[in-house]
Amino acid sequence: MRKFILAATLASIAFSASAQNASSPIGKWKTLDDETGKAMTITEVYEAKNGTLAAKITENLGLPATCSECSAPYTGKPFVGIVTLSNLKANKDGSWSGSGYKPSDDRKFNAKSVKLIDGGNKLEVKGCVAFICKTATWVRAH
Repeated sequence: MRKFILAATLASIAFSASAQNASSPIGKWKTLDDETGKAMTITEVYEAKNGTLAAKITENLGLPATCSECSAPYTGKPFVGIVTLSNLKANKDGSWSGSGYKPSDDRKFNAKSVKLIDGGNKLEVKGCVAFICKTATWVRAH
């Protein structure tokens, strides 16, 4: 009987851990070019030291080696390591909001809504500059 209870407890812990992953954007994501849909980077969403979420490029799949058009502090540096989302805080609707940076356009934006869609397999990133907003969809990298 003890083995059965132990097995059931371990199974429920494993199930709850996998369910949490589906409701959290933490992990690696494939970012896609807005126009062509071609994979550009692998970007990792992680918990920052201050408890908010952030994202940085961990692999370059389709960008030049260095960011010649980026402003300081990224001018002429590799795309890998650039922080693209920062200070993301949870909203009541299950999304996150904070700050963003799109190095391919050298543009800072307000990350108005970052939310999981398609059962946690996609991340919808809505960014706004003034009143103009665009939405990008990232695909979970397995």
